[in-house]
Amino acid sequence: MAFRFCKTSQHTTAPARLARRVLFLAGMVACLQAQPVAAAAPCGEVITIGTHGGSTTRYALNRPDTLHAGKAPVALVLLPGGGGHLDLDDAGCPRALMGNSLVRSIALFSAEGFVTALVDAPSDHPGEDGLAGFRVTTQHADDLGKVIADVRARTGLSVWLVGTSRGAISAANAAARLAGHAAPDGVVLTSPVTYGSRGNKAWVAQSVFDLPLADIRVPLLVVGHGADQCLRSPARLNGDIALRIRDVRMQVVTVTGGPGGTAAPGIDACQGRSPHGFIGQEAEVASGIARFVRGGGY
Repeated sequence: MAFRFCKTSQHTTAPARLARRVLFLAGMVACLQAQPVAAAAPCGEVITIGTHGGSTTRYALNRPDTLHAGKAPVALVLLPGGGGHLDLDDAGCPRALMGNSLVRSIALFSAEGFVTALVDAPSDHPGEDGLAGFRVTTQHADDLGKVIADVRARTGLSVWLVGTSRGAISAANAAARLAGHAAPDGVVLTSPVTYGSRGNKAWVAQSVFDLPLADIRVPLLVVGHGADQCLRSPARLNGDIALRIRDVRMQVVTVTGGPGGTAAPGIDACQGRSPHGFIGQEAEVASGIARFVRGGGY
């Protein structure tokens, strides 16, 4: 912010110097009050739709300021990991899962010319567990189909699903089960949960392999990180996803490099700000996703 200072004549006496300081401070206050105050930028238009069993689902629709010349605009429906409960505020900004890689990458997708729809958990799945075991159900796939259809109707664009970590389970579920106007035009899975072991909660054992992956009939991109130490998403298993899918445009990518992580192999390494969430390489991953979505290679 640039401050505009008002000049005063020089005085030498102590009372005059005091008066000058008072006038100076009053002028500063007046100048500050005259400066325009920018309102907090909203994260997106909040859309609420009806979903299963009388529940509602909210998503934040963000449109880029400019579209890229010569590049077809596309809408990306973003499905974060963890419990999926973002607790979107009225400006469409998440109050939870802020460190999730997809949440951190919205500005990057916007810079690529993509519309984004950041999807919150349905109203009957709040809290840290959020979607929990609901991610693998046909009801959940149907809910996402309603989001896809709504985004398509509002934007008139092709719609792709992008899911990360446990959000990849949701994306794969919808891609495998949906058809027609509710189906996505393509799907991207980043750091997908491919390995599950039972713990205190049975649903933590779920993975993308619990879904009918062979029924996916749209282009598919799978991106993992070679240094991902998360117990649930070893990059070495991502190729097994491709083995279950036939006759679609598909690519499996293992990202390398970056700053690395400090967590030992295990559940603690499943955080967004780590190789699991492509920390320090968000722009690289967003650009690769953009190239694939637009018909090229990662």
